[in-house]
Amino acid sequence: MSPRHVSVVALPDGTVSTLFGIFDVMNASTVLHPSPDSSAGRLPFRTDIVGEAAGPLRMASGITVDVQRSIDEIDATDIIIVPSIVVRPEGWKTGRHPRLVDWLRRMHDRGATICSACSGIFLLAETQLFDGRDATVHFGYARTFCDTYPTITVHPDRVLVISGARDELVTSGASTTWHDLVLYLIARYAGATVAQDVARSFALQWHQDGLAPYMIFDGRVDHGDSEIQSAQQWVSTHFAVANPVEQMIKRSKLAERTFKRRFVSATGLTPIAYVQRLRIEDAKRRLERTDESVDEISWRVGYEDAAFFRRLFRRTTGLAPGAYRKRFRIPAFARS
Repeated sequence: MSPRHVSVVALPDGTVSTLFGIFDVMNASTVLHPSPDSSAGRLPFRTDIVGEAAGPLRMASGITVDVQRSIDEIDATDIIIVPSIVVRPEGWKTGRHPRLVDWLRRMHDRGATICSACSGIFLLAETQLFDGRDATVHFGYARTFCDTYPTITVHPDRVLVISGARDELVTSGASTTWHDLVLYLIARYAGATVAQDVARSFALQWHQDGLAPYMIFDGRVDHGDSEIQSAQQWVSTHFAVANPVEQMIKRSKLAERTFKRRFVSATGLTPIAYVQRLRIEDAKRRLERTDESVDEISWRVGYEDAAFFRRLFRRTTGLAPGAYRKRFRIPAFARS
């Protein structure tokens, strides 16, 4: 059986680490020197770095990579992966790569599986193949993505989203979830045993708890409602007080019903949900940086009922407080 052709797309906005990481893992047979009984070095893939033109390409970090093949040379490919893209503060500018977008559509029509890692979905979205479908993107870019492509439903807390009539549209979430993407592709086309062998060889891990533990809450403040902005500013430093929602309403001089309606309209969250997110975010930092007990942290962020705090923390982050501390606490040898 001939190997499947994998095209890893290089763009001027692209990140070198993701591109080369994907390339090396999908090309494991040339990178690794496996033991005789290992399957990691016998992957059924042939991987190329492709772009709008062959030759040197300066990427977002200033590093120049060698684009091995131009898209003009490729009439068919089995798998296309668009690695992470740097999206500037001013947002993603569409329409800059029309030839590449046309090529992506053409390859999809010819049966290719189309994949993105992290923010690579910004380019893929221009093909309109994802319109009306689900996808994921780096949670830090989710708001910008929704503003740019409102017809695509994004789930930034999910590691992988697989959609399309034949499961041919695959997106992975934040940063190193490209590990999950390549392991999924290897499992899909070469089998779970091979994928596990590759995972061991490269020390890759599946993000089985999702991305909620990694996400940092950042309440929306660009909504233009000055009354709600004032309440958000106050509660950002007073979330641990008793009855913070009641106090926000009193300080606003709005009727309770009006305040709550405007708060939801402006932030997308109810006032109590907003307070809970602020409290959990502060608890996360305390778990990461202090030796305080979970009960003490619960009290410090505003909850006298530690059992309720534990349930809320797990519901919000996907991890119990103790498990979160174990995963994210800075190791002792790295603390100053």
